[in-house]
Amino acid sequence: MWALVEDNNITRIFRRPQGFTLNDTQYAPDIFAKWSASDLEDLGLYPVQSDETNLKNETYYNNGSESFAFADNVVTQSWAAATAKPLDDVLWADGDELLPGDDFIGTVKLNGLKPLFKDKINFTAGQLLKDTDWMVIREADGGTAVPSNVATYRAAVRTKANEHTTAIDGVSDIDALAALEYDWPTLGS
Repeated sequence: MWALVEDNNITRIFRRPQGFTLNDTQYAPDIFAKWSASDLEDLGLYPVQSDETNLKNETYYNNGSESFAFADNVVTQSWAAATAKPLDDVLWADGDELLPGDDFIGTVKLNGLKPLFKDKINFTAGQLLKDTDWMVIREADGGTAVPSNVATYRAAVRTKANEHTTAIDGVSDIDALAALEYDWPTLGS
């Protein structure tokens, strides 16, 4: 990424090499790769250095706005402070502005991470069980019994899903949620 600096002000950001016009001269995209750093700097193009101090994992945080600064011949990209996403659902409340016509007070305004993560756990459990569902249906229809290793595996998947959702319910902050690890049983042969 490069920044075009004119009169000590950043006038344009190039996130990828691209052609541009400066002072009635057309420049090809390949100057970013072919020209030396000093030749680019003479034109006013500086590589952008990222300061990711405030940049957080977007799964758990809403990152602050991006900004660029030029000082001492260095262009720096940085972000305002990130804010944690809500753990629990945020509901529409009396007095909220912009209440959509189809929603009403007490319905979900913003999904929290706990319900989203628990949905993912339950989806994963369902995916793990689906390959052996036919055996359970066959047995229920009066057919061959589910092999014991499959029954044990299915019970272990359900138990693990319950453990994971209980762990999610038990977290009190974003860092605790981010620290959770999810392991799943495997079906042996």
